[in-house]
Amino acid sequence: MKILQFGRTGQVATAMQAAARGRAQLVALSRADCDLADLQRVRAVILAADCDLVVNTAAFTHVDPAEAAPDAAFAVNAHAPAAMAAACAERGAPFVHLSTDAVFDGQTDRAYVETDRAEPINVYGRSKLAGEQAVLVHPRTVVLRISWVFSRYGRNYVSFMLKLARERETLKVVADQFGTPTDGEALADFLVSAAPRWAAAPADDPAFGLFHFANAGETSRFDFAKAAIDRDPMTKARLEPTTQAAFAEPAPRPPRSPLDTAKLRAVFGVSPEAWRPAVERTADRLVAMGLAG
Repeated sequence: MKILQFGRTGQVATAMQAAARGRAQLVALSRADCDLADLQRVRAVILAADCDLVVNTAAFTHVDPAEAAPDAAFAVNAHAPAAMAAACAERGAPFVHLSTDAVFDGQTDRAYVETDRAEPINVYGRSKLAGEQAVLVHPRTVVLRISWVFSRYGRNYVSFMLKLARERETLKVVADQFGTPTDGEALADFLVSAAPRWAAAPADDPAFGLFHFANAGETSRFDFAKAAIDRDPMTKARLEPTTQAAFAEPAPRPPRSPLDTAKLRAVFGVSPEAWRPAVERTADRLVAMGLAG
């Protein structure tokens, strides 16, 4: 199995490279290899590649900066994926793209399913929704919405909270924002495992289309952080709950955006692990690797 991956250094991109070892030939492209602002270059790279499918793990993920730089966010999150999907359709290759829970407004009393109306409330979410809409018009395309991604790789919520908890006496954490954490390493393992099916499947296979991928269960940002830092014996911070409004961030966040994964289970037979043991295992690994401080 030969995979062409856009994105090399992000946490999912890195996790994919680790998951592919011994299982697939994966070529990961950095920005230096292919600038996503150059849509002709994106197309040319895909058409020339020796690959069975293309996976896009690259994204403009900086939610607050996106408010001041919408053109940059849309260039990476919408226009580049559109060019990738079109090029894949041109050469008859499947395309896999990652999206986000931020396409929802968070006004829900249950976990979101794929058919729920997407109504993003910030630039980041609008750019990611535009990307979804642009790529899903093409055959043999997969969009996986993920949320609150954590892993051993790169900066993420778990590693960031572990670091802060060693540096501060008091740590204020948002307690009124709820969602479903996503184990980036489990996601990467799924992507590599599902690659042969996508590569062989016809356009009408149910494996194509829109899916949610996240760990089981729902939690707050506060409890998410606590589950991580409780694993570190060097933690000195005392957690204090606070509100999202207290941070006065430029970009509003959906207050509640859990993702339902029933469709993923029905089509792929995959039942994601509960969020807490996945977070605890990742925190343990980060602490053991000396990456918490």
